[in-house]
Amino acid sequence: MEAAESLVPGLPGCPGCAARDRWISELEARVAKLEEHVRRNSKNSHTPPSADPNRQAEKKRSGKKRGGQPGHEGTTRELLCVAAVDEVIIHRPQACEGCHAPLPAIQAEGDPLPVRHQVWELRDKPCTVTEHQGHSRTCPECGHVTHAAIPAEVASSSFGPKLAATGAFLTGSCGISRRQVEEVFEDVLGVPISVGTVSNLEKETSTALAEVHEEAGVHVREAATKNLDETGWKKKGEKCWLWAGATAIVAFLVIHPSRGKAGFRALMGRVLKGIFSSDRWHIYTARARRMRQVCWSHLQRDFQKLIERGGQSKDIGQRAKEIAQDLFLVWRDFKTGGIDREALAMCLQPVQKEFASLMLEGTRVAHQATATFCQNLLDLGPALWTFTRVEGVEPTNNHAERVLRRAVIWRKRSFGADSDDGCRFMERVMTAVMSRRLQKQPVLAFLEAAIKAHRSGEQAPSLLPA
Repeated sequence: MEAAESLVPGLPGCPGCAARDRWISELEARVAKLEEHVRRNSKNSHTPPSADPNRQAEKKRSGKKRGGQPGHEGTTRELLCVAAVDEVIIHRPQACEGCHAPLPAIQAEGDPLPVRHQVWELRDKPCTVTEHQGHSRTCPECGHVTHAAIPAEVASSSFGPKLAATGAFLTGSCGISRRQVEEVFEDVLGVPISVGTVSNLEKETSTALAEVHEEAGVHVREAATKNLDETGWKKKGEKCWLWAGATAIVAFLVIHPSRGKAGFRALMGRVLKGIFSSDRWHIYTARARRMRQVCWSHLQRDFQKLIERGGQSKDIGQRAKEIAQDLFLVWRDFKTGGIDREALAMCLQPVQKEFASLMLEGTRVAHQATATFCQNLLDLGPALWTFTRVEGVEPTNNHAERVLRRAVIWRKRSFGADSDDGCRFMERVMTAVMSRRLQKQPVLAFLEAAIKAHRSGEQAPSLLPA
């Protein structure tokens, strides 16, 4: 009888040999890993929702009509006081609707108050043009000619601080391209401008915000609690990283070539202070576990990944997900004022013990990746529960992700930046924009004040609220 053909190059053709079985097991493990990678989406990994396949098809329809629903609390624009409007047009009734008698022009005592309606409109010429003339005079005594210099802060630009700030606001806050800014300036404002000039206005704004950016960095680094996150960025097509640190009122963004220690130090400095809320990226282990809070929203996606892995992993993932749901129910009671912090910690004590027991059980499963994941969470220990004892710490890192969202949209739209100057403008203007948004304060007025201070050589306005 002829020997069986070898299934593995270089191995005997014995169908039941151990080497062949080991080879098949390795292939099965590789296939399982690849299938798990293919199934990755925003619900079981850190992949953003925008990258999900068939995202619209998976969205369940509610059956409701689009738009505001019955009972929705709408918003109403408040009327300005009469003294603040530019023009008042009075509509008077001329004759009585009942007997057709002529009516007096002046309102009499007892007449109802007038119905008020205000209309907002752009002026035909939204911008003003001011010409500065530097005159010269000849002295009648000695014949010397004296020239009057145009002030340096005026001569430095053909655009006033508010108009210059508007250009930076449109690109840095509204997220439109320089070409579109050119169109807005020319078509809406009637201001002739080139794309190159728009870029120069960005550079000037970036310089004006340098001190502001540094001040934000000091505030975030010194803060008692902060949320941290990082995402990919592009500079001339090369991969780099956008780091973000945020307190409740100030955001601080930094672009750096490294996602490792150097990038982390650029964000947080060499001396680490306060409690960090973040995901499980290994670079954050530079901070002691008792001074960290790991994001439970990220963990929920990891638990879903275990469920989809099947087998023993599915049971671990399902039970962990149920524990996380219980955690968020208790947290919701705390946030709505139903319980105080002492009750929060007391309610979550049994949850902590149950979760630790579950992770210990998970370290014994056959699937190596699942066992390693469970061991990692056991090692994190206190970093999972800091929110139960420290004011200002939440169980998720959603705050930092929201701070980065505008920058992520910017990256997808423009593919990052083409120069160091472009990166500096982005991180500085986005620091100002997101900080003012967190404070619920207008952005444009702050950018105008920063440019005005830069041109006059004065100190930049503070990004920190009084």
